[in-house]
Amino acid sequence: MSTTAERPVKQEGPATWVREQLGTLKELLDKPLTTYYLIIMCSALLLALGLMMVLSASSIEALQKTGSPFSWFLRQSVSAAVGVPVMYICSRLPVKFFRWAGYPLMALSILALVMVLFIGSSEQGAQRWIYIGELTIQPSEPAKLGLMLWGADLLSRRARQGRIEWRQMLIPLMPGTAILAVLVMLGRDLGTTLVLFMIFLALLWVVGAPVKLFGGIMALAVLAAAIMIKVEPYRMARIGSFLNPWADAQNTGYQAVQGQIAMGSGGWFGLGLGSSRQKWSWLPHGESDFIFAILGEELGLMGTLMVVALFGLLGYAGLRVAMRVNDAFTRLAAAAMVAWIVGQATVNMGAVLGVLPITGIPLPLVSYGGSSLLPTLAALGMLLSFAKHEPGAREALAARGPGPAARALSWLGLGATTKGRAKR
Repeated sequence: MSTTAERPVKQEGPATWVREQLGTLKELLDKPLTTYYLIIMCSALLLALGLMMVLSASSIEALQKTGSPFSWFLRQSVSAAVGVPVMYICSRLPVKFFRWAGYPLMALSILALVMVLFIGSSEQGAQRWIYIGELTIQPSEPAKLGLMLWGADLLSRRARQGRIEWRQMLIPLMPGTAILAVLVMLGRDLGTTLVLFMIFLALLWVVGAPVKLFGGIMALAVLAAAIMIKVEPYRMARIGSFLNPWADAQNTGYQAVQGQIAMGSGGWFGLGLGSSRQKWSWLPHGESDFIFAILGEELGLMGTLMVVALFGLLGYAGLRVAMRVNDAFTRLAAAAMVAWIVGQATVNMGAVLGVLPITGIPLPLVSYGGSSLLPTLAALGMLLSFAKHEPGAREALAARGPGPAARALSWLGLGATTKGRAKR
């Protein structure tokens, strides 16, 4: 007979496993570089997916117009090849650079938007682009970055000086935003106006504006939008096609209907990469405004959910930066960037799905267009720079040592390794 007391075997059930996984997830989220790596991962995946989908969605139309199915893909690849180094450089810049950069960028954006009204080209009723040889510039895209940086610095300076009354929040922030919005609307770009408005509201929300102020601004915005829709017949037609696109499926509702057909054709896992039927001249702007529809057709519901999840994680990373840093400018700029990129993605995907009116704005990092891609990558590089100011992030980066880019520069004799810096 054994004298050793038998101990009961601990039974591990599903609840224990869930607790362990939640504990592991909490440990991961508590790490100082979690935000930093989330931004890199989501940006890289969305950019790679975007290049892949631009190639697929644009190949037929590019072949018809240029004789090569790779024409627009190569242009987008060039934009990405320029944008990724810009993102890397921005990730290395100090916060004070971004505080300073907002003012000249805001001024240049206003100047460029005025130039669009005189020398810009008009397509599909909108005057948004300036053509310089083979280069196409859409000034309303960098204007988003300019408003975000300028507005964040303006409000952070007033917060630091103790002048945070809501009347002082609006001067000169509201007139500056209004100037940009009016210039963009004169070019008949309601979608970009909506994004500028979201950036403006995000800045006011983070700085602590009263709820009554939001109510008043929203009322004015709805009134202005109603007037703009009323005076432009094509906007009234868009509202009608949004409410019932199938009523005029061959005219005003054509793009919405074809987008819904593309999404519905994809099923759970899609028709396969490159197998879209709608890109054969059925769906207008399948490589830009409606690339989400082509993505849904080729990659199915799983592909679209992956895109939604990546934008959700990117938004989480931006809000995490805003909540974990102490600097007011960094907090304001990070929150405004989330409102810009995630808000624009939501509007684009909502338009494709038919739950929002079609506004003609691209899906960030995924749609074709260098004018949209470059400011977006610059903003993400800025967010990487901000993520380094989270508690413990700099120490963790220093302990990790130089990254692949730094090691490559050192090997070329253009940089210094951590060991070299320590000796000096």
